[in-house]
Amino acid sequence: MSDLEAPLRPKRKKGIADFLVQFRWILVVFVVLPISVTIYFLIYLGDVKSDMKSYKKRQKEHDENVKKVVKRLKERNPSKDGLVCTARKPWIAVGMRNVDYKRARHFEVDLSAFHNILDIDKDRMIAKVEPLVNMGQISRATCPMNLSLAVVAELDDLTVGGLINGYGIEGSSHIYGLFSDTVVAYEIVLADGQVVRATKDNEYKDLFYAIPWSQGTLGLLVSAEIKLIPIKEYMKLTYKPVVSNLREIAQAYADSFAPRDGDQDNQAKVPDFVEGMIYTSTEAVFMTGRYASKEEAKKKGNVINSVGWWFKPWFYQHAATALKRGEFTEYIPAREYYHRHTRSLYWEGKLILPFGDQFWFRFLFGWMMPPKVSLLKATQGEAIRNYYHQNHVIQDMLVPLYKVGDALEWQHREMEVYPLWLCPHRLYKLPYKTMVYPEPGFEHHRRQGDTSYAQMYTDVGVYYAPGPILRGEVFDGAEAVRKMEQWLIENGGFQPQYAVSELSEKNFWRMFDADLYEKCRKKYKAVGTFMSVYYKSKKGRKTEKEVQEAEQAQLEPAYAEVDQPID
Repeated sequence: MSDLEAPLRPKRKKGIADFLVQFRWILVVFVVLPISVTIYFLIYLGDVKSDMKSYKKRQKEHDENVKKVVKRLKERNPSKDGLVCTARKPWIAVGMRNVDYKRARHFEVDLSAFHNILDIDKDRMIAKVEPLVNMGQISRATCPMNLSLAVVAELDDLTVGGLINGYGIEGSSHIYGLFSDTVVAYEIVLADGQVVRATKDNEYKDLFYAIPWSQGTLGLLVSAEIKLIPIKEYMKLTYKPVVSNLREIAQAYADSFAPRDGDQDNQAKVPDFVEGMIYTSTEAVFMTGRYASKEEAKKKGNVINSVGWWFKPWFYQHAATALKRGEFTEYIPAREYYHRHTRSLYWEGKLILPFGDQFWFRFLFGWMMPPKVSLLKATQGEAIRNYYHQNHVIQDMLVPLYKVGDALEWQHREMEVYPLWLCPHRLYKLPYKTMVYPEPGFEHHRRQGDTSYAQMYTDVGVYYAPGPILRGEVFDGAEAVRKMEQWLIENGGFQPQYAVSELSEKNFWRMFDADLYEKCRKKYKAVGTFMSVYYKSKKGRKTEKEVQEAEQAQLEPAYAEVDQPID
């Protein structure tokens, strides 16, 4: 068997869960989609109502809501009440990880009022927003001004708070880094009720660098000031097909945005946006985009493609046409480009609604797409939930750019999931060693894509049913994720914790760095008030006893050394 051949597997016996999944589209079409449309409309009306208020009035309401949060925190009795978490229902979170920690006794703080854009400061080029502001809401406000967040995550429903406390990326991250790297200030309510503004150069700079990836376990985020950039009305997008083996596909991907001469900061050589989609082990399409004016887009001979219309082909399928028609270029309205994967949820929509990509469905019902992820989770039940954990993969492998070829080959052998999503991002060398960090000494190697101040990483997005499942073969999803996590630890990679994790606590802290995080936990009195990030990310149900024992263990942490053997 060659290195790239997947192992032979026995046939899998089907059960009742397979039947429920196969016909789940009935529930989605007749229940989830109508409710989703209603919720989207109500949210839109709420946004319109908020937009009618002046920034001054929104700020005043914000200050009043912050006082309510402070008051609520001070009502907590540490000896009687559980650890603090938000009052948001577990199924509302967009991430695939089940919010099982809320099944234990806990003390809820309601943050549902924090969903407003507080200011768009064109002079400072800063957007001040509350944590429940989502990407669709903020792009709708900024794009008409020819402004945008530096990093706009693709799915409309993704919130600022989730992208900061967790993980956020977009096709511009090879220039600006992850979503959290574009934040200039956090407004945080600490465990003792103190409200602080943390920046990279004030007295709370350690907290500023510790907040990303902390999952809200250092304090309650109530607003953020985020970098804005000037944009043009359109994205000039070029689709380039590549047909080769995975190693050469990985190199072609790197060449699409990272000059081999190392001139990574040269705007003439580096596109504004880049992403890749690998459709099979031998076929891929890489897209590079540059902002373009309305005047340029409408010149004679140029093709404008408004991909946001409900009846249009799903974006990933449209991109795949390059494999037959060859390289081509078109102009897409900037906001529609930002949210190109929303309607189809990348390609997960094909599994949720097998006929959802057909013209008749798109034309008649495409305006109802996508189903809200939170409703999909709320209606799936325990059987389907366990089925997806075992027979489905939704994971991101964050790996150094020079190891993308290794990651693609590993994924093909162990999971065989296609399509794959590739998106590069910078991982900065910071004054503090944060939970995620570049490889030591990367600046001395100056590999393709790297600079003296940042190492180029790539998100290998693995979202779909594995090949063995599609062929009716046995596949152990939990074991595959454990192998993936071990591979990432061994190769300087990271696993975003929105996904289902099989990491033990020891291996969690081998993957992530604990030093700054734990120092801030103690300094800002989060221990005993907020649960630890590992425990919050841990898979499975939590009992009150487990919560207490896990939190007590944080008082005298013993972290694994990097050079210890992996469990």
